[in-house]
Amino acid sequence: MQNYADNIRDFAERHASGLAVAFVAGAGVLALRRWMAGGVCRSKVRLDGKTVLITGANCGIGKETALDMAQRGARVILACRDMTRARIAADEIRQESGNGNVVVKKLDLASLQSVRDLAKDVQDNEERLDILINNAGIMLCPKWNTEDGFEMQFGVNHLGHFLLTNCLLDLLKKSTPSRIVTVSSLAHEKGHIQFNDINSDIEYEREKSYRQSKLANVLFSRELASRLKDTGVTVYCLHPGVIRTELGRHLFPTLALWQRILATFILMWFKSPWQGAQTTIYCAVDESLEHVSGLYYSDCAPKQPAPQALNDAAAKKLWDLSASMVGLA
Repeated sequence: MQNYADNIRDFAERHASGLAVAFVAGAGVLALRRWMAGGVCRSKVRLDGKTVLITGANCGIGKETALDMAQRGARVILACRDMTRARIAADEIRQESGNGNVVVKKLDLASLQSVRDLAKDVQDNEERLDILINNAGIMLCPKWNTEDGFEMQFGVNHLGHFLLTNCLLDLLKKSTPSRIVTVSSLAHEKGHIQFNDINSDIEYEREKSYRQSKLANVLFSRELASRLKDTGVTVYCLHPGVIRTELGRHLFPTLALWQRILATFILMWFKSPWQGAQTTIYCAVDESLEHVSGLYYSDCAPKQPAPQALNDAAAKKLWDLSASMVGLA
């Protein structure tokens, strides 16, 4: 036994520097993973008798958000473009949550008519709408146009949700206190609204377009909160974190082989969809936010957005332009 202990001591002395490096590296990895994981919504509030509508809820953070809402007892509406995948997701949510009140409705945010059809369906058939979560999105796609001729990322990420929210405002006001939650991104910090080329017809760069659409989300939420002051409808916008979801599906095929290998490794450090959904859930249900509106959140806490996201004149100008583009003006 003494010889064994001596051998261990000798090994530790001879490899002291290596062991120290390994320990520091291991601690660093654990700290990085903990930092990447972000905040967690601790609220235990129930949503029995409440109705929640979530766009793009058939996968990723949208599905995780829908599952959480269902587990809290809400009636959950999955508003999705792919009805087959949405029905599969709804079945899985019903089974896992034990809540059978999970329904699927068709929504294609790249079609203003589809947005209006869904809004009319909800207005005609739902008695209330307590939480609207604008979650769906598209990222870094080629230069595509929506059915109505808008640049795809701006059209889906901003204009579709802008029209949907406005069409459902009366029902949200009827159901007060109610909430509107819009998922934006840290990418808004490098975004600029190209008012003279809003559809990127003169020059299209997929990164620039994506950043513009995410900045539009923050500006929209800011102006919406101002317009809904004292109505009982509160507004929240958020960055969910960097997440392992299908959102980057248009980017991955364009990468070189070595870039794909590197990206696969890097993805291991990203948030899971459950972790990525936490700030959305926090904004949707946390009791401490009941009388707060118009702020931007990250990791379940308020965060200062980029300076251009605080420009009230730009927010109003974007609102007026958006209203004109979708036919609300």
